[in-house]
Amino acid sequence: MLTTALSGLGFGFSLIVAIGAQNAYVMRQGLRREHIGVVVAICALSDIALISLGAAGVGAVVQAHPALLVVVTLLGCAVLIAYAIQAVRRAVRPEVLDADGTGEAAGLATVALTAAGLTWLNPHVYLDTVVLVGSVASTHAEPWVFALGAMLASVVWFSGLGFGARVLRPLFTRPAAWRVFDLAVAAIMISVAVGMAVNLRGWLGS
Repeated sequence: MLTTALSGLGFGFSLIVAIGAQNAYVMRQGLRREHIGVVVAICALSDIALISLGAAGVGAVVQAHPALLVVVTLLGCAVLIAYAIQAVRRAVRPEVLDADGTGEAAGLATVALTAAGLTWLNPHVYLDTVVLVGSVASTHAEPWVFALGAMLASVVWFSGLGFGARVLRPLFTRPAAWRVFDLAVAAIMISVAVGMAVNLRGWLGS
């Protein structure tokens, strides 16, 4: 159980730790100390809801239709490899997180709507949480334990990024820091893809 949870935790981090609009916004609000509790709650709870849908929906469908497991696994491996390639490319040419702390403070409603929009209007969020996490979770004997690990990754990441932004700003504004993160993301993605492929070979051979 612990191994499955840690796998979910690591996989969750590999998906969420990357430069993007949502992370940049969370960090920016953290640096400004502007409604950061609301922003963290919206992002984390949204991930929890979407991961739950993935673990329940995709996992149930796959278990009810074993033939779909092959298709889902192959698609999952392809997506993982694509993400790994993107991560390596980002590591080769790392970006600098643009999140200054200047400007006029925004209202609570504006901040909440922006955080929700960056989360729910991003198609990659659905691919990552509902489809990808759900499909990987379904390959484990305890899919909900894997999903809980992924949920914990979201809570820890958004909380750390938002509330710890002021302390971490010198680190995250340096390209070298994002190079390390992206290389770690690529390594995790590839290892998960290999694991899924090995499991698929075992299922087909049994």
